[in-house]
Amino acid sequence: MNLNSLKPTQSPLEETKLHSSQKVLFFNKDYISEFVYGGIDGAITTFAVVAGAEGASLGIQVVVILGLANLIADGFSMSVGNFFSTKAERDSFERHKQVEYWEVENLREKEVQEIRDIYASKGFEGELLEQVVEVITADKDVWVDTMMKEELEMTKSNKAPYKTAGMTFFSFVIVGSVPLLSYLFTGTGPSIQEDLFLYSCILTGVALAFIGSLKSIVTEKNVFFGIFETLLLGGLAAFLAYFVGDVLEKTFMAL
Repeated sequence: MNLNSLKPTQSPLEETKLHSSQKVLFFNKDYISEFVYGGIDGAITTFAVVAGAEGASLGIQVVVILGLANLIADGFSMSVGNFFSTKAERDSFERHKQVEYWEVENLREKEVQEIRDIYASKGFEGELLEQVVEVITADKDVWVDTMMKEELEMTKSNKAPYKTAGMTFFSFVIVGSVPLLSYLFTGTGPSIQEDLFLYSCILTGVALAFIGSLKSIVTEKNVFFGIFETLLLGGLAAFLAYFVGDVLEKTFMAL
C-alpha cells in the first residue's frame, strides 16, 4: 500500500467546490436544496393564505394584499434565518478547527494517540498502523483535516451565507407567487372570478410537482414519491386553511 495515498490530493473545501460546480437543470447543485425548501415553503404558505381567504369569502383585493404581504415578510424572515444558520455553521467549523490546531501544537502525544485509535478502529494494526499514523501526523494540515472529519465528523461547506439566503428568498418569492397569479392577472366577469381559486389550485399543483421532482434529486428518492409527498403536504395545508377560514367566517357572521 502506498501510504502517501492516505493524504488527500485535494482539501475538503476543494472537493466540495468541485462537486458544487455540477448543475441540475439551471441550478447550481450546491444550492438546489435552498431553492427546493424555499420554494416549498413559499408555495404552501402562500397557497394556505389564498385558501384561508377563499374559505372566509374575502374579496380578490384582500387575497392579493394578504398573499403579497405574506410572500415578502415570510420570505425575508426565512432568508434571514437561513443566513444566520449557515454563518453559525461555518463559524463553528472554524472555531473547532482552530482548537484542533492548538491541540496538535500543545497536546501532540494525545492527538497522535487519537489518530492511532481512529485508524485502529478501521482495522489497521501493527507496523502498518504506525506507518499510517506517521504519514498523517507528518503534515499538520492533513492531521487537522483528518481530526475534523474522523473525530468531530465536521466538514466545511463552501456555501456563502448571503448566497444561501438570497437563493432562499428568491425561491420563496418566485414559487410562492404562483398561487397568486390568477388573482393578480384576473380578467373581468363573474364567471372568471368564480374560477380564480380553481386556477390557483392548478397552478400551485404544477409548481409543487416541479419542486417535488427537484426535492427528490436532493434527497435521492423516487421522483413520483417526491411529487406525491409535496402535493399531499400542500393540499393538506390548503385544506386546513380553507376550513379554518370557512369556520371563522360563519362564526363571525353568526355574532
